Amino acid sequence: MSGPARRTVLRGGLVFDGTGAEPVAADVVITDGRIEAVGAGLGGDADTLDDTLDDTVVDVSGALVAPGLIDCHVHTIFDGMDMARLQARPFSMEFFEAIGALGTLLDSGVTTVRDAGGADLGVKAAVALGLVRGPRMTISISALSQTGGHVDGWNVHGDVQRLFVPHPGRPDCVVDGVEGMRLRVRELIRAGADTIKVCASGGVMSTRDDPRHPQFSYDELAVCVDEAAAAGRSVMAHAHGAAGIKQALRAGVRSIEHGVFIDDESIELFLERGAWLVPTLLAPVALVTAIDAGMAVAPEVELKARSIAATHLDSVARAHAAGVRIAMGTDSGVFAHGSTPQELTWMTRAGLSPWQALHAATGSAADLLELPEVGRVAAGCVADLVVLDGGSRAGDFAAFATDLRMVLQGGEVVRAR
Repeated sequence: MSGPARRTVLRGGLVFDGTGAEPVAADVVITDGRIEAVGAGLGGDADTLDDTLDDTVVDVSGALVAPGLIDCHVHTIFDGMDMARLQARPFSMEFFEAIGALGTLLDSGVTTVRDAGGADLGVKAAVALGLVRGPRMTISISALSQTGGHVDGWNVHGDVQRLFVPHPGRPDCVVDGVEGMRLRVRELIRAGADTIKVCASGGVMSTRDDPRHPQFSYDELAVCVDEAAAAGRSVMAHAHGAAGIKQALRAGVRSIEHGVFIDDESIELFLERGAWLVPTLLAPVALVTAIDAGMAVAPEVELKARSIAATHLDSVARAHAAGVRIAMGTDSGVFAHGSTPQELTWMTRAGLSPWQALHAATGSAADLLELPEVGRVAAGCVADLVVLDGGSRAGDFAAFATDLRMVLQGGEVVRAR
């Protein structure tokens, strides 16, 4: 015979429900890890609650109660792109380092992530089974690149410096041709990928390509999308340049990652296809900060990182003004984990209101990832929540880390100040 339900009441908070609407005063009732009810006057006091239940009342008067953040673009097996260090670490060290990265993400208020390359099914399973504390995960496993593309680690000295070393659970990233792409997507799905990550343009962290140039042909991208769809998966496309963005959108990808050089035709395609933009505005800024602090990167990488920040912000601002759907992602892992909330501030600099930015990090991100049970404070949803004091109550997220009082995952307090 099961025991009484475990119920927690967050009483007296200002609730942001994840839809983009401004917060309202309400109590949140959590039963067995899920939100039972949201509304005014539900909390009562400890003396009036049903004594047949195992009730806990938490006074959050005046604090902001919001869904836990969803970061749609992280790399949990990295914690900075110091290539000399990465090339020197033993192969299995990446998985042990991921344990720390996942805990840091959770402690910063991130309760769900989409890993955009690196983490395999074992990392996801370790979190799901409670062996490792961290956000809920969806994974792409390997980021697919054409020969000479963004994730091809071949270097001019003739050796290969791969970020994603293949192993039985992580198929090789480099692939060419329609049939090669078809096979590789099937291998990734077999390995447990929830989404397929493809590089449709050059990138910043690669030395031999230009972010403005497209990569993969339309036919290669189209078969990637078709094979993913046949297995109920979608495709996320790394794309900086307008040509690569447009080719990927025409092929049917669900989201564009970065989108630095968006043009008007790209925006029209976003709206026509209903695709999402995951801006990762923090990525070039944080990368330059890390370089200035001593992180060693190739000169070509530094030049590209320093050159794109202003263009990036303007592109995202134009996309948002036109009505393109935006979901939060940071590229955390290219720089140190734990700074995800700073992306909220960068999105407001691109013209999003504070509550639109928080919606991009909660309800909109959940819609992109097709995870209806997270990202909202509503009856039936999983109780993944953050409680924030200070300026965050009014939508000023500059001090999010300082304001963060509590993180709940599945109704359990996993971090408290």
